[in-house]
Amino acid sequence: MTNGDRIRDERLHDRVVSAKDAASWIEDGMTLGMSGFTRAGDVKAVPTALVDRAEHEHFKVNVFTGASLGSDIDKMFAEAGIINKRLPFQADPVMRKKINQGEHLFVDHHLSHTSEWIRHGVIEPIDYAILEAIAITEDGGIIPSTSIGNSLVFAENAQNIIIEINTAQPQLLEGMHDLYSPAKQGDRQPIPLTKPNDRIGGTSIQVDPAKIKGIVFTHQEDSPSTIGKPDAETKMMADYLLDFLRDEVASGRLTKQLAPIQSGIGSVANAVLHGMVDSEFKNLQVYSEVLQDAVFDLIDAGKVDAASCCSITLSEDKMKQVFSNFENYRDKLIMRPQEISNHPEIIRRLGLISINTALEFDIYGNVNSTHVSGTKMMNGIGGSGDFARNAKLAIFVTKSIAKDGNISSIVPFASHIDHTEHDVDVVVTEQGYADLRGLAPRERVPKIIENCAHPMYRQQLWDYYNEALERGGQTPHVLEKAFSWHANFTKYGTMKERVPEMV
Repeated sequence: MTNGDRIRDERLHDRVVSAKDAASWIEDGMTLGMSGFTRAGDVKAVPTALVDRAEHEHFKVNVFTGASLGSDIDKMFAEAGIINKRLPFQADPVMRKKINQGEHLFVDHHLSHTSEWIRHGVIEPIDYAILEAIAITEDGGIIPSTSIGNSLVFAENAQNIIIEINTAQPQLLEGMHDLYSPAKQGDRQPIPLTKPNDRIGGTSIQVDPAKIKGIVFTHQEDSPSTIGKPDAETKMMADYLLDFLRDEVASGRLTKQLAPIQSGIGSVANAVLHGMVDSEFKNLQVYSEVLQDAVFDLIDAGKVDAASCCSITLSEDKMKQVFSNFENYRDKLIMRPQEISNHPEIIRRLGLISINTALEFDIYGNVNSTHVSGTKMMNGIGGSGDFARNAKLAIFVTKSIAKDGNISSIVPFASHIDHTEHDVDVVVTEQGYADLRGLAPRERVPKIIENCAHPMYRQQLWDYYNEALERGGQTPHVLEKAFSWHANFTKYGTMKERVPEMV
């Protein structure tokens, strides 16, 4: 394969450089807009060359992406100490530790908002967009690979562009992308998308060729997803979710085709969605930010007719299966920028069923998605807020306990609130589900405790709530005890009550 097969614009043939040369252009204090969304479609060679530079040169950069990066890029950046500020999402343990130690800054915000901030000059301007692609068209259009994320807005607003052409990515991706960029707020028209499989944009990123400073060739597959396989508990959660959806169909609020489905990143949400494979539901449509293994299992089972996303993130085995038979899937798939996949206007219009993962929720239905014990960042809010506030059904799933039962995922008061009670419709654990729609706070409590909490914590929750009732209020609390469960875990390693004082 020659460079001309992948760089079809002859004007750009002389822009091919090494990753080391491209990395040398990055200066201390710059802001980089890097492609990548949940370990897919991330740039690989230039970031690695930047890490190599850091071994003998001190510099720091701001790194903006679509979401988390694969190829250990976030890990290597964190270890090399070259990050000043990172946004909007990450999922690497080393980077997480550095964030929580205050060694670099992390801006956690809704994934649909990054593009608006860039477009309106709210955050640092992009000095270099570094984007993975599978090819460059005859007219200089950049064809993304397995994710789009924020690549379009980065390319449109960056002063310079570096393209990594990854020859390991399947060329069948060409034609799948639907690249639509709204005008600035105040000047834009309605986004003309009314069905998950509508096409409203082009198939490549159009930029001024003069902005393309360098092109680097790579050959490296995406990092596989780290999601775990479904287990007995996630199977129970899926069964409860299916029971809820059947009730919605019986009531006439949903049809047998349900409504377009969104499922967030992570093992639990993926496993719960996987539970639909053996269900009676079919002719389903997916409108999500990420397509994980479960969506392709549903396609294989003949359940899904169309799936829209901004990223394809698969486990190692599923990646091999899907990309070795990609012609069987590509006609059902559309890939969009994350501001479109996560856009509130479209989410509300399509009436999505949104399924996302909670770290914990409280007895009134407030959800914590991001902070362990209220202070330690896990990954970030991601797109869950975009979907929860605007979906037809905002569903949050989690196992009722963690750490061998020493943590209850249902607590008196969520230690950090990403999704308030106003944005949460249904909560699901392996114990059952609670439909919170139309319920006052005092009506939610018994449903959540009895249907969702683990039996070992139910009486403890009732004791707290009954004491809170004596204080009164629309949302009764014993404020001096509201976070006692978290404090107890920090001190004794368990949320269970009546822990003897350590001597």
